[in-house]
Amino acid sequence: MAQEIITPKILRPRYGSLITILSIDGGGIRGMIPAVILANLESHLQELDGKDARLADYFDVITGASTGGLIATMLTAPNENRRPLYAAKDIIPFYHEHCPKIFPQSTGYFRSVMNIMQDLISPKYDGEYLHKLLKNLLGEKRLNDTLTNLVVPAFDIKKLEPIIFSTYSARSDKGLDANLSDICIGTSAAPTYLPAHYFTNNDENGIPREFNLIDGGLAANNPTLVAISEITQEIMKNNPDFKKINVRDFRFLVLSIGTGNNKTEKKYNAKSVAEWGPLSWIYFNGTAPIVDFFMEASGDMVDYHTAVVFQAFAGSQDHFLRIEDETLKGDLNSVDIATPKNMKDLENKAMALLQKPVSCKSLATGLHQPIENGGTNEQSLKWFAKRLSDEKKLRRSNYAKAKATASTASATTVTVTETTTITATATSTTTS
Repeated sequence: MAQEIITPKILRPRYGSLITILSIDGGGIRGMIPAVILANLESHLQELDGKDARLADYFDVITGASTGGLIATMLTAPNENRRPLYAAKDIIPFYHEHCPKIFPQSTGYFRSVMNIMQDLISPKYDGEYLHKLLKNLLGEKRLNDTLTNLVVPAFDIKKLEPIIFSTYSARSDKGLDANLSDICIGTSAAPTYLPAHYFTNNDENGIPREFNLIDGGLAANNPTLVAISEITQEIMKNNPDFKKINVRDFRFLVLSIGTGNNKTEKKYNAKSVAEWGPLSWIYFNGTAPIVDFFMEASGDMVDYHTAVVFQAFAGSQDHFLRIEDETLKGDLNSVDIATPKNMKDLENKAMALLQKPVSCKSLATGLHQPIENGGTNEQSLKWFAKRLSDEKKLRRSNYAKAKATASTASATTVTVTETTTITATATSTTTS
């Protein structure tokens, strides 16, 4: 039986007591931070349930935007054995190996000046290495192939609206059941950094549907609410994966991981920005401020709304864990300075984040503040792993009971049918 029920596609939420969500922010090379956090969480799950435990076995939905969408896909895409393509710990060396090739760094003064001029008229990077990498990594795997439900936002610049690639939607709308490689390329196409991505995908009638995509972070750099909305829609559609849920029965268990920001640096102020023209908003000291502002505003608003919602429901505040570092400075806060030193510094910063006090967003200040007696982020992840493990065990138990009950009912029906047949035959013989 253990082999039969290894993923949430079989261990449906209706067999448990919680709906579990993992959400991963966008942030370029800063995806190293959630990679370290997730490796720590998966190690705790393996301590509880064995070395083969993977995050896709525990979360009903894994969602990510931009670099978070790439991580989410790596965790949910199947290999040839129908297990996750990557263990969480393997994403760390993946970032070390490939980020310097996705974002190659220039050296020398003359080269830097030329690059600045080039950046003003075209994307900073051509994206060719990233496109080839993802095509080779994911092949022809599609959204509906994922081992658990995947949700990835992008933004369609032709339609001027967000596009949500969701395993739920892909089941009923073949036009959205696109190649995972195209989805990842699209959600990662950050304006000024990487080129927009165009592709088509045939719907159920064989008619091509076109997509003109840029970074999913513009739609939802923190996609937590996107995932919650997808699940809520499925509940409203009476999806049999879910129990009938009373609106007051708020039973989400959510882990939301940020990629860091520089709130403590206070790099900009109104006096200096007031003098900027269009070029300064697009390019300033090697960054694209307007993109940074949009991404941070999007992520923070979601964090704020989620914190309000979870705090508003009695007993649900401890069902939401947000891990974020607001102290990144200099190169650490860049989305593309992928030097070996900076990548290693990001990994070390994430390791240090594990030992920081667990925090939650203050509705008064908008900043994260330590929770009194809340322990460290690593301790919270260990607690979170226990909740996930217990939920999985509950689902296994209830699934087994439901299966046994169904078998008993089937056997009873067969017995009744056989008895009726025998009785009818005996009656017919007596009459003759």
